[in-house]
Amino acid sequence: MATGVSVDENIVSTFEDFKLQRGEFKGVSFIIYRINDSKDKIIIDQVGEPGKDFDDFVGDLPENEPRYGVIDIKFETDDGRETSKLVMISWVPDTAKIRMKMMYAGSKEVLKTAVSGGIGIMINANDYSDLDFESSVKPHVMKFA
Repeated sequence: MATGVSVDENIVSTFEDFKLQRGEFKGVSFIIYRINDSKDKIIIDQVGEPGKDFDDFVGDLPENEPRYGVIDIKFETDDGRETSKLVMISWVPDTAKIRMKMMYAGSKEVLKTAVSGGIGIMINANDYSDLDFESSVKPHVMKFA
């Protein structure tokens, strides 16, 4: 579904810096994106400061408004190795307005394509239970470990 939304010009370069942990994104664990007020571009809403983790990411998502997020999830594999995976999360809560739900659902691929060089895991979340780390997110990520 085409929504006419594109990505802001700095999305690709900032994602590359985040992915490679360089420049101002060194130590950053997540980026939250939103569609701007004029509803024509996906922009950075928030950057998780160094030291923030998955719980902070979930806590920073608005309760009734959609967002996209890219997060570096650190975990231990079944054989005891520490590793991490970049995960894109589409947060479209059931409580969001219908129009916003449709816009975010229809624009997700635009962001996914723009940052495709490092994200192999996509999670769609509609309520906080979809973002429970131990029961929902970690099992999904472990499939790719």
